[in-house]
Amino acid sequence: MNRRSGMTDMRINGDRLWAALMELAQIGATAKGGVKRLALTDLDKQGRDLVVGWARDAGMSITIDQIGNVFMRRDGTNNALPPVMTGSHIDTQPTGGKFDGNYGVLAGLEVVRTLNDLQIKTEAPIEVAFWTNEEGSRFVPVMMGSGVFCGAFSLETAYAAKDTEGKTVGEELARIGYKGDQVPGDHPIGAYFETHIEQGPVLEDADKVIGVVPAVMGLSWYDCVVNGMEAHAGPTPMGLRKDALQVSTKIMQEVVAIANRYPPYGRGTVGMVQVFPNSRNVIPGEVKFSIDLRNVNDELLNTMHEEMLAFIEKTRVETGLAISIERVSYYPPCPFHPECVDAVRSATAKLGYSTMDVVSGAGHDAIYAARLAPAGMIFVPCKDGISHNEIEDAKSEHLEAGCNVLLHAMLERARIV
Repeated sequence: MNRRSGMTDMRINGDRLWAALMELAQIGATAKGGVKRLALTDLDKQGRDLVVGWARDAGMSITIDQIGNVFMRRDGTNNALPPVMTGSHIDTQPTGGKFDGNYGVLAGLEVVRTLNDLQIKTEAPIEVAFWTNEEGSRFVPVMMGSGVFCGAFSLETAYAAKDTEGKTVGEELARIGYKGDQVPGDHPIGAYFETHIEQGPVLEDADKVIGVVPAVMGLSWYDCVVNGMEAHAGPTPMGLRKDALQVSTKIMQEVVAIANRYPPYGRGTVGMVQVFPNSRNVIPGEVKFSIDLRNVNDELLNTMHEEMLAFIEKTRVETGLAISIERVSYYPPCPFHPECVDAVRSATAKLGYSTMDVVSGAGHDAIYAARLAPAGMIFVPCKDGISHNEIEDAKSEHLEAGCNVLLHAMLERARIV
């Protein structure tokens, strides 16, 4: 068989991919069928050791950098070329699922196993990466390993991050044996692909198998504080109150209204609220709450930002209450490289899967990889769009389809010889 002409017929082993996912899911398995495997814990070490062992069994070499990112390499015929890389993460949320992150890593491993089975050589090396502390559940910031790798923040900042017990990233990396020698970023990438469950309901609702991801939404996070005055709920007339909660709810409703003004990718969320003194017969004197704004490009996100600030200022003047707003985090929108997006799109068409474009509303390591190399993402549906939950689920045939797309997209970049 001519290998180039036979490329369309190549498929991964879906049963083997599923079995690997289920075996990894046993490390930190929860009673509800999920996984709790927080970054740099003993369970994370067990998961890392298992995946690295599988990679070695597949003939791959292992490199670990100083922030604990692991790169598993299958040589090409021209190792002077930068590798075509795929990957994700294997740390989970405290009440996480079997597929978030883990699928992206094990799909990459399955690509390598399939190439080995078929005795196919590529010109460029192929690498599978798993990045440290993507979830940010135990240590902040999120996407720590890939963030240090691309220079978004320093290794020293990451090492100093502490968990709730005061343990640091630097100490825990050393303790579990994954504090490597390579300087983060001193590792070339020719192109980067990441497969992932969608973590939302769009693909399932549209009955599509593959999501081609042209971009990841940008996000702005804020802390807002409204100060009024506590008073007795009975004797204080409505017109004489300085009710911090009622003023706060006006702002909260405007956050949602702003998002609805900029569809289809406008998002506005208030997810955390603290009310003081939080007593049923006391008018609230202070309310602190979070604001999360998202959209697909800088112009729209900035417009939403400005409209929110204008509304808050208008509310401050009208009510006379003190209102403060602070932006505490900002991730710019991330458009993926047209060539990588096209590689995913052409692979999906070649394989005959139903497809649609899906802009990601969640952050992924691919965002940081895209700062250093052409990058793209592949989404598959998850049941009811549920993720970051122990009941997170996905169909094996969808996971297999996404991995087949990954195989063909990577081969387009790595080139069969």
